[in-house]
Amino acid sequence: MDTDQWIALVAALIGGALRVGTPYLFVSLGECLTEKSGRINLGLEGVLVLSAMAAFGGAYLSDSAWIGILAGASAGALLALLHGLLCSLPRVNDIATGIALMILGLGLAFFWGKPLIQPQAPQIPTLALGAWSDSKVIQSALQVNVLVPAGLVLALFLWWAFRYTRWGLMVRLAGESTSAARALGYRVHFIRIAATSAGGFIAGLGGASLTLFYPGSWSEGVSSGQGLIAVALVIFARWCPLRCVLAAMLFGAAGAMGPALQSIGMNWGYHLFNTIPYVLTLLILILTCKPGSLATGSPSELTPTR
Repeated sequence: MDTDQWIALVAALIGGALRVGTPYLFVSLGECLTEKSGRINLGLEGVLVLSAMAAFGGAYLSDSAWIGILAGASAGALLALLHGLLCSLPRVNDIATGIALMILGLGLAFFWGKPLIQPQAPQIPTLALGAWSDSKVIQSALQVNVLVPAGLVLALFLWWAFRYTRWGLMVRLAGESTSAARALGYRVHFIRIAATSAGGFIAGLGGASLTLFYPGSWSEGVSSGQGLIAVALVIFARWCPLRCVLAAMLFGAAGAMGPALQSIGMNWGYHLFNTIPYVLTLLILILTCKPGSLATGSPSELTPTR
């Protein structure tokens, strides 16, 4: 490859990391908040797809991308709230409930979203991060949506809040020791329900970015398993919001590898490169998860028997 092709490839990977990584960022931050409280939500795929459909429908019906974003986040919060309420009942397993609600979310999205497959909806405004360059390739690659800086600020806020605020301490304590939290007078079920709902709201922003920016349309295959991958991504990030940013960008770049190579004329193995995010997920789970033990940094309440 010549110099221009290398520049185009690097620009495409960076731009792809920002575009493709945005849903990963919001879903991983939402799951990080949920798991910090001692609850795991495997229904994130359903949350992501339902919020993506709701965001597209809200934007289409209102002719406003901002109303669509709010609709998507609200749909994610409602499905996550249902998960939190069900898991607060006696003898209800978090994992089984999450899988059931994932199926519910997918089913509702596919049923209500059928009329939305053909129409076009207003898109999220873009930020021209490549305006400094005269290269059309760089300018095109570095067009990102306005939710990206919001996600970075949110990650920084969550990191700060977990360390230095009372509510952050409450969430962490609920995830580390139920008995200790109750001894201090905290309502553990309420904390976990609130954290799960807030996590669903944050994940819903990722769904909105799917249908209102990249790829920018609603279809039943819009997610490609990103909600489930985000659970592994949180493990990779060791339950740290700032590391979630780096992990999301890594997975975003991996997902953009195929289109980036195709953009410079390298078509051989295109579909093989599309499997990189899934291979990374398997490697993370194999390398970080040992039977009968918790990964480093995992909240203590996330035991294998929950």
